[in-house]
Amino acid sequence: MANIVWCNIAVFLLVLLFLADNTIVVLDALHNVPNNIKNQPYRTGYHFQPPKNWMNDPNGPMIYKGIYHLFYQWNQNGAVMDVNEIVWGHATSTDLINWITLSPAIKPSRPSDINGCWSGSATILTNGKPVILYTGNDRYNRQVQNLAKPKNLTDPYLRQWTKSPENPLVTPNAANHINSTAFRDPTTAWLGRDKRWRITTGSQEGRRGLAILHTSRDFVRWKQSPKPLHYHDGTGIWECPDFFPVSRTDSRGLDTSSSAGPMIKHVLKVSLTDTFRDYYTIGTYDEVRDVYVPDKGFVQDETAPRYDYGKFYASKTFYDSVNQRRILWGWVNESSPEKDNIKKGWAGLQAIPREVWLDKSGKRLVQWPVKEIERLRTTQVKWENKVLKGGGSVIEVHGVIRASQADVEVFFKVSGLDLEKADVIEPGWTDPQLICSQKNASFVNSGLGPFGLMVLASKNMEEYTSVNFRIFRARGKSKEHVVVMCSDQSRSSLEKGNDKTTYGAFVDISPYQPISLRTLIDKSIVESFGGKGKTCITSRVYPKLATGERTHLFAFNKGSQNVDILSLSAWSMKSSL
Repeated sequence: MANIVWCNIAVFLLVLLFLADNTIVVLDALHNVPNNIKNQPYRTGYHFQPPKNWMNDPNGPMIYKGIYHLFYQWNQNGAVMDVNEIVWGHATSTDLINWITLSPAIKPSRPSDINGCWSGSATILTNGKPVILYTGNDRYNRQVQNLAKPKNLTDPYLRQWTKSPENPLVTPNAANHINSTAFRDPTTAWLGRDKRWRITTGSQEGRRGLAILHTSRDFVRWKQSPKPLHYHDGTGIWECPDFFPVSRTDSRGLDTSSSAGPMIKHVLKVSLTDTFRDYYTIGTYDEVRDVYVPDKGFVQDETAPRYDYGKFYASKTFYDSVNQRRILWGWVNESSPEKDNIKKGWAGLQAIPREVWLDKSGKRLVQWPVKEIERLRTTQVKWENKVLKGGGSVIEVHGVIRASQADVEVFFKVSGLDLEKADVIEPGWTDPQLICSQKNASFVNSGLGPFGLMVLASKNMEEYTSVNFRIFRARGKSKEHVVVMCSDQSRSSLEKGNDKTTYGAFVDISPYQPISLRTLIDKSIVESFGGKGKTCITSRVYPKLATGERTHLFAFNKGSQNVDILSLSAWSMKSSL
């Protein structure tokens, strides 16, 4: 007990020291959340969101002197998107979960960004100094690229930033054939063997999507390369590109400047405005020709894999050099009407930061919530070896103190004999979202599934969000199966005005092995990871009955065959700071 007391005293003294030097920072963090927002039923407990107003793209995530930094597109004047009012919001953390909100890092103030400071990235230079490249909407409403540097490098919180007098560093013009209204979101820079820095910026030429490449020796004077890093016809603009290496041998992250080689692949991610989705390809970066070539089977368009098959856009990764991992951030927008966002005074979340690495197959990326999130776990409810009987079994998971704010992990198992009774998947069923929607996965009674969880559910199940699996077999091939994962929002709320789109995705796993599902529940967001992170689906829901202590959690099986629960663990989650 004495040790605990002294520990608390030490923490209190540290807070006092922090207050002495960071009064404005602490006031921002603790007192700028209006009282009418703090206790709203849809205000999340452990996902990052600013004190109020509109937030979209994550920008420039990095770690510097042991402090994590997250910048984000923020309208400090309202809960709606206004491109001319956008600034770079700024928050810091020591654990990626508990965040301190600081004053904005970059605001419109120069001719090169007077109409908005838009998305960009941070780079740690070879001397250890961080810099930011960002898109400014200039006085002519052209999209140009600008540089910002910390004013005080001894401040680990990097509270003040100065803009380069050389801004804008890169401008579109007729000579370089860059579209002045579609040239934005520079990536983290990487250093080539020739000691030149490289960045790629999203653009379009007609309907051709482009990742335009520039090089520089001093990070100030940039030269456009003769060829783009990559391009593809018919996609429209490539927003928020991200380009980074991944290891073929293990799950450790790699520095963005890691040299290409036989044990390294590269990932190119682009955000497409036509679908409002992020797509990535895996391929090879030719350092000599400065071009990226996707592997066979990958095309940089809407057929490419996605990080997340629900709400997840404008994503950005960074290399965590302290823990040797690559961390992924993604913006999760609202599913409620704009008038509701204005009424509640905020809009937009960031998904829980995820560790990302290359699957052993080399065909996809795997994602998993950062381990730090587990520090918020409290009371645990645990099941082992339960049977969800076929025909509509529904079992409540009792004892979860905060079912509206929880972390649930479950392993399902289907017997080999029952797998032979799976429904046949038709050749034309190639769109998993359509399968989940048309089959109305929360209700249909079929061979194997749907089975899974009902989260954010009311007591009598007037409202619930269903996260589930269905298993199909190929026609004439009883041993070949397809697993579909669904997130069904069709009964998530009695409110009529919300977007209740049902999402779906294939999961590349064998149903002969246990099927895992991890779901993070946080009041108005449901993040689900199927097949140990091979498939992810995020949804936003706004129940009217299933809020606070009136929220329930169920496991269910609507298929005709039994499904075993090998294990289920459900933790109530504390709120982050």
